[in-house]
Amino acid sequence: MLNRRQALAALPTMLLAKPPANACDTHTHIFGDFARFPFWSGRTYTPPPALPAAMAAMHKRLGVTRVVIVTPSVYGTDNSATIFGLRARGKTARGIAVIDPKIPDAELDKLHAEGFRGVRLNLATAAAIGATEARDRFKATIARLPRLNWHLQIYVRPADVTTFKDLILAAPVPVVIDHVGGAEQSRGLTQPGYSDLLDLVRQGKAYVKITHRFISQGNSPDLAQPLIAANPSRVLWGTDWPHTDSDPHPGRKPTDLSPFQPIDDQALLRRFESWVPDAATMTKIMTDNPARLYAFD
Repeated sequence: MLNRRQALAALPTMLLAKPPANACDTHTHIFGDFARFPFWSGRTYTPPPALPAAMAAMHKRLGVTRVVIVTPSVYGTDNSATIFGLRARGKTARGIAVIDPKIPDAELDKLHAEGFRGVRLNLATAAAIGATEARDRFKATIARLPRLNWHLQIYVRPADVTTFKDLILAAPVPVVIDHVGGAEQSRGLTQPGYSDLLDLVRQGKAYVKITHRFISQGNSPDLAQPLIAANPSRVLWGTDWPHTDSDPHPGRKPTDLSPFQPIDDQALLRRFESWVPDAATMTKIMTDNPARLYAFD
């Protein structure tokens, strides 16, 4: 398998002239100053700051004008840092919140006014907490969303796609699956969960985010291209900026600083472009789909 440096060197050498008008990066995070935006005590890693100005500079280099900011796990259910990012970006930004299922409607209304249009639920711990509790969390969270016309974004491991497939099929609002459902390019088309992910996208029952976390795994488009071909109206693109390193490391405590990964966003955008068959499909993925899902004006 190619290492990251070799894989990036093998990328196509030219970007498109520019991304389509109103192109949207559908997956980013903001990490504010520690004193102003304290982290959750139960976090599994500690990232450095990643501020709105740096994100805006990255998007300017890529030619991307819209963004979706997702509250990361290190803040628990505190969405303050995401609100900080939304206010800095204005009407070109939307947010995805992390909530307590018992949050009052009035608090959800406040989040909606700030630009939030969905809720993220981390179900990657389903194996640890048990399928029954994980499914209950899914049902309790999604029940809060139809009133605001929000959607549910889920972070899962590959086999979890199968675990939650029936709930996704019955969901009263759109469901977005992060990071290609945790699929690994090296494991190919037969890995657990991938066929169910492909089926959900084909049926229009789920959106899938093809993010730079997935794209950086290698040059192979074997998993991404079938999803795009199955239903390009249910595919989204995102950078996953600022590229956190949340994986456990020997000797590193959750409170130790975890530097961001050195990712070349332009190079990974070139790779993604090479996987998309034509400009019309690129416009659908980068502009039309997020405009519809996140209710951009």
